[in-house]
Amino acid sequence: MNTRYTFGGDEHIFVEMDDEMSLDAFFKGLSLTNLIREAEIEGVTEICPANASMQVRFDPDVIHPEEMLARMKSLEAQTESAEKRLRTRIIEMPVYYQDPWTHETLMRFRERHQDPEGTDLEYAARINGFGSVEAFIEAHHSAPWFVSMVGFVSGLPFKYQLVERSRQLQVPKYLRPRTDTPKLTVGYGGCFSCTYSVRGAGGYQMFGITPMPIYDPLEEVSYLRDFMVFFKPGDIVKYRPIDRAEYDATRALVEKNEFEPRIREVGFDLEAFKAGPDAYNAQLLEALYGN
Repeated sequence: MNTRYTFGGDEHIFVEMDDEMSLDAFFKGLSLTNLIREAEIEGVTEICPANASMQVRFDPDVIHPEEMLARMKSLEAQTESAEKRLRTRIIEMPVYYQDPWTHETLMRFRERHQDPEGTDLEYAARINGFGSVEAFIEAHHSAPWFVSMVGFVSGLPFKYQLVERSRQLQVPKYLRPRTDTPKLTVGYGGCFSCTYSVRGAGGYQMFGITPMPIYDPLEEVSYLRDFMVFFKPGDIVKYRPIDRAEYDATRALVEKNEFEPRIREVGFDLEAFKAGPDAYNAQLLEALYGN
């Protein structure tokens, strides 16, 4: 990997682990993030991990930028021997694919799309070589996803599918961003799936919507009372397709604050995953759905 360090003004150092997203790059960034946090460097005020990068904010009156850079580079040398394992959660997220709300929205913005005559799913299926939208949806939800970062807007998770590189789905963003995206839309851009935590502008392709809240600044949702943001880097997500009836039933439970997502604690071992992704994913799903 070709690590690059860049100063951001007087208070930030931005670190790019590699030129492209990979789980190796993610784990290297996670390791460096943890090492900096554990070092308790005086002057560091914020550490922010991302997909294949991370950023540190520090007080230059406490630690000189060049000294901060030297400390980080010294810690980076330790990431090569760091274990690529973590304790995390696997979470089921119900998704209503081809729902009427994202469909209405995407049809309002066809002039900003690569394929004005079709839908986002039809376009994604075609450019990825699938013979039908249903086959593409199957590929989208069949293997679990790894949350590589949370951000851009509050609570929005970026997810990287746990499959071999040759099976990665690739879909570009809209030619021009939309000014509207329904809350809890399941979107796609590049190699990342995401869930829009709030309503607003966006440029990712829209595939469906989840009834499951993932951000609550009031902390009133039962499973968000400890912290307003649900996802965190390292979480593993399994999309489960649902129909309109189940979507409405789940929304009713959410309104009554009786919905609880299916969550199980698991370990994730990067080397074991790379040795056999399908077999390893089967173990993860057994942990989620097994007795």
